[in-house]
Amino acid sequence: MCRTGQEPEPHGADDERTQKAAFASLLEDSAEELYESAPCGYLSTLMDGTVAKINATLLNWLGLDHDAVVGRRRFTDLLTVGGKLYHETHLAPLLRMQGEINGIALEIKRADGSRMPVLISSVVKHGSTGEPLLIRTTVFDARDRRAYEEELLRGRKAAEAARKEAEEARRRAEDAHRHAEGAREQAEADRARLQDALAVLQQSLLPAALPEVPGVETAAYYHTASPDRLGGDFYDVFPVDGKRFAFFLGDVCGKGPQAAAVTSLTRYTLRAAALHDPDPVSALSTLNTVLHERYTGGDPRYCTAIFGILEPDPVTGGVAVHLASGGHPPALVLRADGTAHFLPTPGGILVGVLPHPRFATATTTLAVGDTLLLYTDGLTEARNSHDGSLYGDEALRGFAAEHAGRPPGAVIQALTGLLNDFGDGLDDDTALLALGAPTSASPDSSSPNSASLSDRMTKNTP
Repeated sequence: MCRTGQEPEPHGADDERTQKAAFASLLEDSAEELYESAPCGYLSTLMDGTVAKINATLLNWLGLDHDAVVGRRRFTDLLTVGGKLYHETHLAPLLRMQGEINGIALEIKRADGSRMPVLISSVVKHGSTGEPLLIRTTVFDARDRRAYEEELLRGRKAAEAARKEAEEARRRAEDAHRHAEGAREQAEADRARLQDALAVLQQSLLPAALPEVPGVETAAYYHTASPDRLGGDFYDVFPVDGKRFAFFLGDVCGKGPQAAAVTSLTRYTLRAAALHDPDPVSALSTLNTVLHERYTGGDPRYCTAIFGILEPDPVTGGVAVHLASGGHPPALVLRADGTAHFLPTPGGILVGVLPHPRFATATTTLAVGDTLLLYTDGLTEARNSHDGSLYGDEALRGFAAEHAGRPPGAVIQALTGLLNDFGDGLDDDTALLALGAPTSASPDSSSPNSASLSDRMTKNTP
């Protein structure tokens, strides 16, 4: 019973307080575990390199005990001979001058004698009077990246070998005119093998399928403008923790094997960066550092990209979206009420051009029935078949408004039809990614089978 004049507490208030207390207790108890069992290695060293602190993840990679490392070894003792020389001649001086280094590729030496490729980022911690106290270093496992780059190199060599074989076939046809028909058939077979190799390599640069995102319906489509060259567009969706999912879509400068190498590096870097810090600006900044340092010189490489975080709300059915853009066309928001508008991200700088660029941010909430559409400029820069004019942003917004309120899969299917209608006017690769808050009436149809490896569509409905 309540005392006179007091209102009874609403039903469920005790449960809410219990949940908050349990959540607070989880945060208090998990700090050390988060450090020790992080998906990356952490260590702190004195200014002379002596290891003062190291987490369990890095110790497991090294195959060493805590007592054998802390206070007994220097950071360079954990590296291979080549890595030690590179650290002493390049990284250590650069760290003293700049106070930090990011995304440096090295190899650590394991207890069993094997090597493990890693990416390291270090920052100098200073005292209150400005004197350097210690160095904090984060170590990322780069084994998958190394394997991926080796696979990419093998594919590039295979494509180059097929191209040379095709050229040789054409020369044989010119030298022996009476065998021209046979030589032409050989050249066509060589070109087919080249296209097959390029198609397999192109497929390896894209996710095999989009993951299931609770509370979010996803769909994607990739169109390759030519089967004779590798495209530079990319996209992905992946989890960052138990509640949030990351997504990105972008376009690498250039075409061919060089662009494919940048695409591979970009996808790996964004995924690794998001696991370390899922903030969109932080992820794009990490990618910018890697591209700018790797391709500084006579062959600069850069890209446009949108990176964002999805936070579904199981209570309302809506989805909170936080994103950042580096020089990429603005995303479109298709509302359930039949309207469509761009999500402005003005002023974002291309990723990899400047050492410290500014990236534009934006937030929105997808209510039930709303869809967020990301695309590359191959769509808006396509030319209309009747007059050759550019399709443009406003035409895309109008087309999107006609399909607002439909689920992501239906929106992507409509855009696929639009791309096919351009015919020869579509001369650039195009990537599409749609993310929506589904309604209970959203169809759960299967994705259409792709006509080829260069044109495919993927769709997931939770």
